[in-house]
Amino acid sequence: MAGKGRICARIIALGMAIVVSLTGCGEKSDMFTEYKVSVPVDVQSTNSNLYYVQEYLSHDVCVIPTGRKPDKDSFMTAGAALLVNKTTNEVLYSQNVYKRMYPASITKIVTTLMALKYGNMDDDVTISYNASHITEYGAKLCGFQEGDVINLKELLYSFMVCSGNDAGIAIAEHISGSVEGFAKLMNREMAKLGAAGSHFVNPHGLHDDNHYTTAYDLYLVFNELTKYDMFYDIIGQKYYTANFKGSDGGKKTLSFGSTNRYKLGTAVAPENVEVIGGKTGTTMMAGSNLIIISKSKDMDYISIIMHASDAYSLYDQMNYLLNKI
Repeated sequence: MAGKGRICARIIALGMAIVVSLTGCGEKSDMFTEYKVSVPVDVQSTNSNLYYVQEYLSHDVCVIPTGRKPDKDSFMTAGAALLVNKTTNEVLYSQNVYKRMYPASITKIVTTLMALKYGNMDDDVTISYNASHITEYGAKLCGFQEGDVINLKELLYSFMVCSGNDAGIAIAEHISGSVEGFAKLMNREMAKLGAAGSHFVNPHGLHDDNHYTTAYDLYLVFNELTKYDMFYDIIGQKYYTANFKGSDGGKKTLSFGSTNRYKLGTAVAPENVEVIGGKTGTTMMAGSNLIIISKSKDMDYISIIMHASDAYSLYDQMNYLLNKI
């Protein structure tokens, strides 16, 4: 029993040290004791007297206390919204940021983080039957066929620019051997980021009742992705052409346009804001979703809208957030 007591004391001391060291969001550090993180399943103890404190929260992030009162604005009708000054780690607007919601294709930013962290961009990926035979109605596809061979880098660009679910399956199978194995990787890495409200079952975001996240968790992922130069290049693409080989060894190409209306010019950000790029996501259950990174006056901003009623409302509400910069 004495040994367990010492373990508890060390863990609690570690938690206190973490709480004291966290800064950001323009809030006093003592408020961060309100921020709660989940316990990864593989490290939970069956002894209710032991406590686990998340010890690997991301560095340089905005930590929003769970007790923070949400901003209320009649114009903002989406399910959740968040605007963070990434440069200063200050929250400028937050609404329902810890509410669990279906993310649709914004899931793809989590898959992209896994690919950049664990994938070798020089690898060749062979498209499987599973990846090339997605039959769900309305599923967005790049159009890869079974036996096609494509470089992982080109596959990742295609995945994000086109938002192709077939590319997502191919990436998952290449990195983890299966979709199920990749989902476990996603969930483990989300726990490492301190993303407490998420659970993923696939790499693309096609609907599943057990596939959900929060606006704040998506912010944590997106913030982590900004450490990768390639990510900035990917989300900055207006169009992309993939060059690869067919199953017969012949050359093939596929061209894609961005799903981001800011990149296509069919949506226009406020005059003082440059939208660098981001990711969209839409399903019947998830509504219309968008996460972007923008720049204004030498500062960067991450903004998120989840579960808007339609695309027009989505971009109107995003611009409303951007006008707060």
